[in-house]
Amino acid sequence: MGSPRVLVVEHQESCPPRLVGDWLEEAGCTLAVCRPYAGDDLPTLVSYDAAVVLGGEMSANDDDTVPWLAPLKSGIRDAVAGGTPLLGICLGHQVVAAALGGRVERNARGQIVGLQPVGWTAAAADDVWASARTATETVIHWNNDVVVEMPPESVVLARSPGGEVQAARFGPRAWGIQAHPEADSDVVRRWAESDREDHVALGLDQDEVLAAIESARPALAGHWRPMVQRFAAIAAGAEALR
Repeated sequence: MGSPRVLVVEHQESCPPRLVGDWLEEAGCTLAVCRPYAGDDLPTLVSYDAAVVLGGEMSANDDDTVPWLAPLKSGIRDAVAGGTPLLGICLGHQVVAAALGGRVERNARGQIVGLQPVGWTAAAADDVWASARTATETVIHWNNDVVVEMPPESVVLARSPGGEVQAARFGPRAWGIQAHPEADSDVVRRWAESDREDHVALGLDQDEVLAAIESARPALAGHWRPMVQRFAAIAAGAEALR
């Protein structure tokens, strides 16, 4: 089958592909990381075997101030229409939803931070990607915005404890997850430092959150490496289309 070429769109230096990138490479993928914030031109998504769109601090609605968002959304629509496997992570999940006609807003419940259980829906059992789940997953959340209206013909695959869309299928080979399976402790510590003043004001104990994430590191890898490996297999054409 060869080595699937996977485009990774990185929105900012503090939100790298990290663990997801490592697991894709372990599964035989060749990564091309595009950093438009650093001046990289955004390539055509459909020219790759698959694409991963990462997180970032900006909003999925910031087309006027983030110059690559509108072209990325156009590329996402082409990828979904053409069947290019696509995975959006946190902001990436929101960008995919917005590109396809969904709506993204600030979460009325406030920022979600730290480990959360994954509330898989019945639809996940028959999903090509989500069927790799153990059904006992936890995952790191670090987000202010959420998808409040799903695009037409998309399917909710998981909801967070507050009821927010946590994972979704946006097309036969397009998925999004609101959380951060790619983040390790070093990445999360950087986010915590950036948000320290806000969390102090909220009374959130960052040390406790970070300690819990570090303790869960082996379990998180056990939960999400198989999911990323399944996406790599889809990229390689090893999974039958539904």
